[in-house]
Amino acid sequence: MLGRQTLKLRPTLGSQFSHITRSLATAPLDASRLQVTPISHPSTPKPNDQLVFGKTFTDHMLTVEWTKENGWDAPQIKPYANLSLPPSACVFHYAFELFEGLKAYRTPDNKITMFRPDMNMARMNKSAARICLPTFQSEELVKLMGKLIEQDKHLVPQGQGYSLYIRPTLIGTTAALGVSTPDKALLFVICSPVGPYYKTGFKAVRLEATDYATRAWPGGVGDKKLGANYAPCILPQLQAAERGYQQNLWLFGPEKNITEVGTMNVFFVFQNKATGKKELVTAPLDGTILEGVTRDSVLALAREKLDPNEWEVNERYYSITEVAEKAQKGELLEAFGSGTAAVVSPIKEIGWNGQAIHVPLLPGEQSGPLTKDVAKWIADIQYGKEKHGNWSKVVADLN
Repeated sequence: MLGRQTLKLRPTLGSQFSHITRSLATAPLDASRLQVTPISHPSTPKPNDQLVFGKTFTDHMLTVEWTKENGWDAPQIKPYANLSLPPSACVFHYAFELFEGLKAYRTPDNKITMFRPDMNMARMNKSAARICLPTFQSEELVKLMGKLIEQDKHLVPQGQGYSLYIRPTLIGTTAALGVSTPDKALLFVICSPVGPYYKTGFKAVRLEATDYATRAWPGGVGDKKLGANYAPCILPQLQAAERGYQQNLWLFGPEKNITEVGTMNVFFVFQNKATGKKELVTAPLDGTILEGVTRDSVLALAREKLDPNEWEVNERYYSITEVAEKAQKGELLEAFGSGTAAVVSPIKEIGWNGQAIHVPLLPGEQSGPLTKDVAKWIADIQYGKEKHGNWSKVVADLN
């Protein structure tokens, strides 16, 4: 049984590593020390129809070196180029690597905004603390990413579904084969003008419920954005693809609890015939679930916009067996994944135990009604059509 009591230890573990790594940094990360070396000949934007996700990059990159002795060096914005690292660098041998993914958008008032960067920075620091890499001042990195975007603001694509994907990465660079805490690290940020993550656009996918491989486990690092979490998931995805499925629906434990889908968080909509209410449900943050920014946004907006007399919004454990039973009773209404890259990805079918669990879609469309609403709610905020607190941070002016 997956015990909640055991999983409550996760925040304590993170705090232990946090105080260790923070104590190492002598000079703090400081955006005021930024040095800029501009490219000689700025590139021209590619047409939107030529933007393949993560294949095109902007002219400049941000780099900041760190050492145990001196702390964070002066940040540099310079032309996008290859990195030079010794083959003995610990990132290559022991996976001292973490990353984040967030986006910037053009708004109707000719500004460029980042969507909820504070949450990405908080998660990035948690990841760094967990694997003994240096932490940093979140607001300073947000400022630096803003300067980087401003340098290449002409390359931020226009149009619904198009944005600038931002990839901050932190790696250990100590040149030694002994397994120990890195005394050198490199923080870098690259940016990619992107269109929709899936070439097919907003189209429902088929999932294979997967219990023969495990994405994360209690006491592990499933709630951190580490590169080491991703490579082991590719083989099960390829195996699922051979059987006609686009992604894995990750299950865990003897109860076959649903955790995530592919590299996204996942939501289901059920009908409670006893109460007459609908329920939007996703797995709880128990240390095995990635603390998705889009996940948090979906939950916040659903709790604000859905009528509590008609809806419940819950973070709880639920199993593939529960989903299958509700489907048989006509109580499974919708399902969708959520993440930065695709934002919202509707689900139409789940393969489990040789059977197909069908998820209803709107007639002639590729999603259920709430899935469609959620995608619009988030897009309207991201593209500046609606304001929502401090979720959008202006980083450049195109006027």
